[in-house]
Amino acid sequence: MRMVDLIIKKRDGYELTEEEIKYIIHGYINNEIPDYQISAFLMSVFFKGMTEREQLSFTMEMLNSGERVDLSKINGVTCDKHSTGGVGDKTSLVVIPLASACGVKMAKMSGRGLGHTGGTLDKLESIPGFKIEMDPDEFFNQINDIGLAIIGQTANIAPADKLLYSLRDVTGTIESIPLIASSIMSKKIASGADTIVLDVKVGEGAFMKNLESAEKLAKAMVKIGNLAGRKTVATLTDMNEPLGCAVGNSVEIIEAIETLKGRGPKDFSFLCMSFVKEILMITGMAKDENDAEIQANDALNSGRGLEQLRKMIEHQHGDPRVIDNYELLNTSKDVVDIKYNGLKSYIKNLHALKIGEAAMLLGAGRETKEDKVDLGVGIVLRKKVGDIVNNGDVIATLYTNHKNIDRAIQMVNDAFEYSINEVPEINKILEIVR
Repeated sequence: MRMVDLIIKKRDGYELTEEEIKYIIHGYINNEIPDYQISAFLMSVFFKGMTEREQLSFTMEMLNSGERVDLSKINGVTCDKHSTGGVGDKTSLVVIPLASACGVKMAKMSGRGLGHTGGTLDKLESIPGFKIEMDPDEFFNQINDIGLAIIGQTANIAPADKLLYSLRDVTGTIESIPLIASSIMSKKIASGADTIVLDVKVGEGAFMKNLESAEKLAKAMVKIGNLAGRKTVATLTDMNEPLGCAVGNSVEIIEAIETLKGRGPKDFSFLCMSFVKEILMITGMAKDENDAEIQANDALNSGRGLEQLRKMIEHQHGDPRVIDNYELLNTSKDVVDIKYNGLKSYIKNLHALKIGEAAMLLGAGRETKEDKVDLGVGIVLRKKVGDIVNNGDVIATLYTNHKNIDRAIQMVNDAFEYSINEVPEINKILEIVR
């Protein structure tokens, strides 16, 4: 078997066999196939795509390049919830405690944020003492004990994906839907959960910019998950406007806690409850959508979800007092209010990408994985799409440490668009792929 023949085969639109895909992955991770040939192969996939069988084989070979997490020591049905990333996306911090309060074992391995999309681990590390690393036995014991854990992803999961992603990043092949789907699902399947719930963000603040491409990605991932024996569902959600009001790290922790106290922003609370319902249905913990809604609402209104978050923080060596005292989060005390200057209007658009980039200017995100994140800075939006604004109203508050303030203020102002006509609220859920 020769790599050049496989490049030509894929270039000409033919389907590769399982053995041929295994040859490619194994050859690359063992330094037997050079970068330039893998680059040519990736570009061929970019233009010619992959069949369902190829995608499954490609995913499983990347998965088999490293270790799999065996969750059989966990008693009960396990679920992993994953988001493709967006601005203000702190959904896991609410959904995982609520779902665990309903009896689902929530075993989540998460990654760092990169670019304008924040990472769950960075947010959690704004809680003093919170530990994101633990050995497998600790992980299993915690989930059996309290029903949930969020930890950093082990370096040995799907190492082939890490190598291929680095190459895709510099060869213009990042946007290939088969490659994205295989990349995400190789890690999710390797993480070991029985069921997988996916949040595919769509819009200018997300990786997938339009509904058509996001739908293709969602269907590809659901198909891979189900073929691999994992019940999988994907919800396509809007990311043209930031999710909720807080964008940053400690400020998002506060918003997540407020949401578990029943005081969260309407759009964010609605989306979180929708995901809890999907988790309860796909794991069989609810007999139908109505039953799922009753259970989800009870977990929220009773305070059991909030207590689950408190338990997780305590078990992972964080300070549980942050639940009741936000001062312990060390959010920046340098606050700048941005005010609207004009006649009475409605918020027409609130560009997620610009808000995310403004938060990065303040130091809330990272350009590279080595960059240090300022956990105390961020943006809290005081107005969202559809809201009325009058002259002098505060539209956003910046929490800063004197970094790039003027540029961030300008970018936030540029993110808001106004209309004299009434504007409907944005529908957060666009489609569900089961």
